[in-house]
Amino acid sequence: MAAHAHSLADDLADASRLIARVAGGTSLAALRAAAALRPGVLEILYGALRDYAVGDRLIDALAHRTPPDPAVRALLLAGLRALRSGRPAHAVVSQAVDAAVKLRRSSAKGLVNALLRNYLRDSSALEARVAEHEEARYCHPQWWIDRLRTDYPDAWERILAAGNTHPPMTLRVNARRTSTADYIAMLAAQDIAVRQIGPYAVRLGAPRPVDAVPGFDAGLVSVQDAGAQLAAPLLGAVSGQRVLDACAAPGGKSAHLLELAAVELTALDVDDRRLDRVRTTFARLGLAARLIAGDAAAPESWWDGRLFQHILLDAPCTASGVVRRYPDIKWLRRAEDVAGFADLQARLLAALWRLLEPGGKLLYATCSVFHEENGAVVAGFLERQPDARRVAAPGIEAGQLLPDADHDGFYYALLQKNA
Repeated sequence: MAAHAHSLADDLADASRLIARVAGGTSLAALRAAAALRPGVLEILYGALRDYAVGDRLIDALAHRTPPDPAVRALLLAGLRALRSGRPAHAVVSQAVDAAVKLRRSSAKGLVNALLRNYLRDSSALEARVAEHEEARYCHPQWWIDRLRTDYPDAWERILAAGNTHPPMTLRVNARRTSTADYIAMLAAQDIAVRQIGPYAVRLGAPRPVDAVPGFDAGLVSVQDAGAQLAAPLLGAVSGQRVLDACAAPGGKSAHLLELAAVELTALDVDDRRLDRVRTTFARLGLAARLIAGDAAAPESWWDGRLFQHILLDAPCTASGVVRRYPDIKWLRRAEDVAGFADLQARLLAALWRLLEPGGKLLYATCSVFHEENGAVVAGFLERQPDARRVAAPGIEAGQLLPDADHDGFYYALLQKNA
C-alpha cells in the first residue's frame, strides 16, 4: 500500500503547530527529540523561526484591526514563510486556508485568505516598512543586535548575517577506523561532493540525512561542526592520561577525545537522560568511557578524589554562536540570560579547577559569541586564581571563532595550573 502523500496544507498545519509551541517556550531541540519531522515541515518551521521578526511585524501590519489568536498567528507565520520562499502564491494561499480547517480554525479561513492575499498585493511596500525596524532587518532581537554591536564594532553585521544562513553539514572522520583521505576517496567514488576543511573535518557539498551518509552507521564518521572539532586537539591529551569531559552530552567532543588517544575518560553530565545519547554515540563508534550523572559545579557528590590531567569544560551558554542551526534560540533567550550563564560558567570553572593536577590543562569552551560569557569569564577567573595561566591555543590565539561559511561560532581558552 502506497504511503500517504502529505500536501502543502499538511505541512503548513504541522509547522504552525510547532511554531506555536516554540512561541510558547518549547525549544526546537525538544520538539525534534520527541518526533521525526518531515522535510517539508522542517523547511517551513526553520524558515519561519529564522525570519520570525519579519513575519511577526508583517502580521501586525496586515492585521492591526483583527489580531489573530496564537494558533492562527502561527499559521500565518508559516504561510508567509512559504510565500517568501518563492512557492506558487495561489497554491500557498489556498493550502493555508485548508490548513486552517486541519487546525480546527475554520472560522479563521477568511482572515487567513485575506491577509495572505493582502500581503501579495502590497508585498514590496510591506517588506520595506518592516525593514525600518532593526529586529526585522537583521532577524535578531534588538538586545542581541545591540550587544553584538558593542562587542564587535567592525563585525557585528557579519555575525548577524551568518546567524541567518543555512548551516553547513560537516563530518568528523573517526581516526581510529579510517583516514580523512581514504574517506574523501570513498565519497568521491560515489559522486558525493565534499571538501576537507580540517584535519578530520569534511564538509559535504549538500546536506543529507545521516542514514544516507556513507559509513555513518559503521562508525567511520560523525556529524560535528568544524569549530567544535577544535576542542579535542586543543586539549592535547595523550594515551593513558586521566581526562574529564565535565558537560559531556551529547558526546561529540568526548568521542573525538577517544578517537585521538586512548585516554582514561570520565564523561560527566548533570542529566542522566542526556547521557543516553553519549552511550548511543559510543556504541556506534566502538568507544568506551566511564559515564557519570552528576553536577560539575558540585564535585563532592561524584568525584573519587583522583586528580585529572586534562579537563574539558564545554560550558552551558546562550548558544549564540549556533543560531543558524537552532533559530529558536534567538527568540527564546532573554538579555538577562547572558549574565546568568556567565555566573554559572564562573562557578563551574572554580569548582573544576580543584580537580586538576598541577601542570594539568583545562580547556574552557562555549558556543557563544558574547564577550560576557567568554573573554570576561576567563579574565575574571584568572584574576581570582593565582595558580592559573592562559596558554596558547594554536590557530585561535584570540580565543573567539566567529561564524562563517565553514563553521559556527565558538570560544576556546586553554588554561594551565602552575606546577
